[in-house]
Order: sequence, then C-alpha cells, then structure tokens
Amino acid sequence: MELIFNQDNFELRRDNQLILKHTLTEPCIYLGYGEEKIEMYRGNFDIKDEIIERMPLRRFKVIEDQKDYRVEFYEGVEEAVAFTLLITEEKGRIVLSGKAEGKRCNRIWLRLSADKDECVYGGGEQFTYFNLRGKYFPIFTSEQGVGRNKSTHTTFLADIHDKAGGDYYWTFFPQATFVSSRKYYCHIDEFCYMALDFRHELYHEMHLWSDSFRMVLETGDNYIELLDKLTDLLGKQPMLPDWTYKGAWLGIQGGTDICEKKLNKMLEQGSDITGIWAQDWEGIRMTSFGKRLMWNWKWNEKLYPNLEAKMREWKAKGVRFMGYINPYVAIEGDLFEEAQKNGYLVKNQDDEDYLVDFGEFYCGIVDFTNPAACTWYKSVIKTYMLDFGLEGWMADFGEYLPTDCKLFSGEDAMVMHNKWPALWAQINYEALEENGDLGKKIYYMRAGAAGSQKYSTLMWAGDQNVDWSLDDGLASVMTAALSAGMSGHGLHTSDIGGYTTLFDMKRTKELFMRWAEFCAFTPVMRTHEGNRPDDNWQFDSDEETIKHFAWCTRIHTSLYDYLKAVIEENCKKGTPVMRPLFLHYEAEKETYNLQYEYLLGRDLLVAPVYNKGEITRTLYLPQDEWVYLWDGSAYEGGEVTVTAPIGKPPVFYRKGSNFRGLFTKLENAHYDI
Repeated sequence: MELIFNQDNFELRRDNQLILKHTLTEPCIYLGYGEEKIEMYRGNFDIKDEIIERMPLRRFKVIEDQKDYRVEFYEGVEEAVAFTLLITEEKGRIVLSGKAEGKRCNRIWLRLSADKDECVYGGGEQFTYFNLRGKYFPIFTSEQGVGRNKSTHTTFLADIHDKAGGDYYWTFFPQATFVSSRKYYCHIDEFCYMALDFRHELYHEMHLWSDSFRMVLETGDNYIELLDKLTDLLGKQPMLPDWTYKGAWLGIQGGTDICEKKLNKMLEQGSDITGIWAQDWEGIRMTSFGKRLMWNWKWNEKLYPNLEAKMREWKAKGVRFMGYINPYVAIEGDLFEEAQKNGYLVKNQDDEDYLVDFGEFYCGIVDFTNPAACTWYKSVIKTYMLDFGLEGWMADFGEYLPTDCKLFSGEDAMVMHNKWPALWAQINYEALEENGDLGKKIYYMRAGAAGSQKYSTLMWAGDQNVDWSLDDGLASVMTAALSAGMSGHGLHTSDIGGYTTLFDMKRTKELFMRWAEFCAFTPVMRTHEGNRPDDNWQFDSDEETIKHFAWCTRIHTSLYDYLKAVIEENCKKGTPVMRPLFLHYEAEKETYNLQYEYLLGRDLLVAPVYNKGEITRTLYLPQDEWVYLWDGSAYEGGEVTVTAPIGKPPVFYRKGSNFRGLFTKLENAHYDI
C-alpha cells in the first residue's frame, strides 16, 4: 500500500493499481443529508430519497502513523474536521474506515478510481446484468419482482395489480461487493441502504445512507486467487452432501400417495432420483396468487398420512424426503401462539407484534436479534423437521423485515433489513450443526447477504417467470449464478421450468425441457410445480417429457465424480462451480461480457439454449482444444455455431481435462428424439 500526497491531492495505490484519487477539483468524499420515504407491500419496497444537502470535501490533511494514514477533511480552509478517513492494512487487505465528525450527516458518497474499459462483477445475485459497468445498483433486499423490466407488459401488469413488477436491480440477494477486471475486489462491510454506481468512466461512486463506513479492498494476481481471498473474508461454503447431486429432486405436492405414484413412475422410466421435495408437507392454503402453504412448521398428517414410514422406505431406495420452512409463522398456527406468548416476534412502533401481509394471510416475524427466539426457532427445525426425518428443506424468504419495526436488540431495522437473510441462514446452519447433521442434510435459500457464504449450503435463484424473458426467465438464471459466484457464493441452482405463473403465462413443454437440460449441468437438479401447477407443464406431463427428463437426470448423475471435485474446489478455494469464462481465459477480451454461457468447473463449457424455438446456438469458445460432448468432434477457439435440437444442448469439454475419460463415455449419449 502506498499513499502519495501533497497539499492539494493524494493517491492511494496498491500493487501499482490506483485505488483512490483526490484533488481539489475532483474530490473523493462528499457528505450530505437526506430524508427517505419507504413503503413496503408484500415484500416489494417503494423507496424515495430527497437529498437535502450534498457537499464536496475538498481540503484535507494527511497524518502518517507508521504504515497507516489518517486523512482529515474540512468543509473550508482548515476549520473543524468534517470527516476522518483511516487507511490501514489488515492481513494484507486495505481497510478504509470513514466517520463524519460533528455536522448533521446521514449520507456519504465515496469515489474509487476507475478505468474507461474496466469491467466489474458481483453485486450479490444480479439477474439482468453480469458486467455491472454502466449501471446503478441499489443494495436493498426485496422480492426480485415479476418481469423485472419496466418496458415489458408483464412488469406493467405486475405493477398495476400488486406493485410487484420490479426493475433490473431488484434481487433477493444484493451485496455491496464487486470484483474489478483491474484485479481487485471491494467489499463494503456495512448493511445500511447503499448504492453502487458504475455509470462514470473514471470513478465508481459508493452511496451510503450512513455517517460512517468500513470498506475492505484486496488485490490478486488472477481471478482465482482474488475469489479465494474474497471468500477468506466472507467465509467459505460447506460441502454439499454427496447424495444431493446423485440424481434429481422431484418437486411434488398433494400428499403421500401422489408422491409415491410420481416417484415410482419416474424410477420405472429410468430417472435417477435422489430426493422428493414436498413444500406442502405442513399443509396448503389457496389464494388468488395460487397454491400457498400454511406456514406452521409441523407435519400435516391429514395431507401426508403414513409419511414417517414412507420416508424410511424411500430412503432405502436412495430417495430422501425434503420439506419447506421460512422465518415467519402464520397467525392461525400454534407456533405463532407460542412465539407470541414468549415475546419472540418483531414488534411495531406501538410494541405490538408486527403482522405482515404475505398475500391474503398474515404472519409474525421471528426476531433473530433475540437469543431466546433464535434458540426456540432452531428447536422448531430440530424437533419438527430434523428429528421427524426430513433430509433437507427450502429455507425460503428472509427479505420482508419492515424498516419501521422494533427489534429486541434495539438495532436499527433499516440497517438490519439487509442483514436479515444472513441471520436466517445462520439459524438453519446452527440447527444442522447442533443436531449433528451438517454435511448430511441440506437447506437451500433464495435470500442472501454478505456472510451468507459461510452459512448457506446452497442458493436457488428464486421465482423466475415460466417464460423465455432475458430479465426473469431461463436466461436470467445463468446471469444470477455467475454474479453470485463473483460475490463469493459458488453453489447455485434454480426451479426447473420457473415458478411464477401469472397474466396468462404458462410453462410450455419446450421451456421445461430446455430448463431441464440446463440444470443437468448445474450442481443440483430440482423441479418445482409453480404457483399454479395445473397451468404448467410438468416432468410427467407426457411420455416424451418423462423420457427426456430421465435422460437429463442420468447425464447429471454421470458427472458425479467431476461435480464432487468442483464442489470441493468451491469449498476450499471459493472458486464457483458455475464460473465465467474469463476466470480461466483472462487474456481473451471476448470472455468478459459473456453471460449466457459458462464453465462448469474448469473443463466443461455449457451454452444452454434459452430462446424459444431455437435449434442452433452461436457461442464463443476460448483459445483451447475443445471436444463436443455429444459426438467427439474437435473444435478450437473462436465463435462457432452448432446444431442444438432438444436433447443436444451445446456442451464442450477441454481435451486436456483429467476427467476426459468420464466425458468420453457421454459421446453419442444425447437424447434421440
């Protein structure tokens, strides 16, 4: 680290990279005051901010303390100190810590130096843009939105009906972290409302609703090293249990008999099935949105009779049974009564239990700042789920903490809102750990925050539309996986075929089959019926679909040894399972803006078909020796076009791979229509 300064300007550099530059005409720090107005409706947030004042801090003084620096900024000519910036090194990382002094201030803008041709990645899980350059990204967890594009009719309808249309930056998992093509990462170690602004050629601007901040930066020789360092900071993910990627998980609803019939049918047709996932194991409720759940986390014996015996029987066949939970309790249930009686729920400003509308039913929010409430909710998971025999579950939601609530700890709900998904992940992690089930059983989450990395065993992409849209359909899942991986979360999956079924959308046979092909080349394969199952094409809707899905599961299972090695690499080094091409081909500029193809580990290149009716795919192959997975044809680097009918998704393996013997077994294994 090197700080070069005189009375008019200073520059902070690390490994010859310009990190921070301040001059009298282009200051790097602005202070201000704003007044926000926030309205929440069913997890969708309307956020408005009126900036009352924004003031550049031009004058400064640098005070050296051995290898560290303190920079004092002034409003005018050396009046009272308005802002103090500490620049230190900790464990090889640059740490910038800033604090406003005295003056009324609740907004900070900090500018980091940038290059015109620089690319930036991360931001948590972003669905529309992988390279974030040129865009503005608020960091505030919420529903991901329906359609997520204000120019589309679907988003317009969702906005009109439920204020739920969203925009390109809406996400369950925002994170104030980015990785630069200049070979450094930046992580803002705060949970307040923030925005990352990458629209300017010569600087990146970080906007925080706070009077202080802590920021961590670190450089690396390459992207693999950089992600290793980033996940050392945020936490490495645990290994997936072996059984989770030895076949598909069937999303089934409706009771024990239906699960039994559908499982047997798929097994008889040659499917490799390792799990049944029944989200309605605790009961259902019907709303205008579609089939919803009871949210009282206990076995519904009426809907699932004899489930305990069946779970043992299915497990003997290698099939685990999984359920569902979220951090809320419905007011009709006895768990709500218990939480209310013991003071375990988040309060409103009148010190009453804060009841949130989740779409025609109301729930209380378990207060994870209350140690007793945390212990109680972990006991709910351990008693009614783990001890009952569930082998895993969807740990849904986490984004709905109201910004005007009161917490047991007294902490600001506006700050804790962004942290809540990581606390929810920690509850699940500790329940498994305390029960001795960590590494044996699994949960998967849609919401996330910085710190989720070490607690969340698997992410799934949330509630995509059952359509082909780039912003909210099949294509968006690839972008989500890559951006999450560059944010330190390298295990990712999605609902095969999508979930959200509204406004005449219906999952088609073609969409389901293409999504299944894609998920065969991800860490975990899992289906979902969607919110309106009767409107959607399912894995057993006709014989051809059954045959095709069975083939996809066998392909996935055949990759077991390779997937295990790649998942272990993510666990040990933080290298994501689904990764952008430039991680291994950083000298090739063509790889930096690719978001609809990816490397599965080091040696498989996957370019799923994501457009309706498409039977060819044009893609980019990095400069290497590649072999087409389905027939052994040799390819070199550059742009290529291949035929891609259903049953032949474009997949290539690297000729020099140590797993070449495994891959060659798949030649001529594509599904024969």
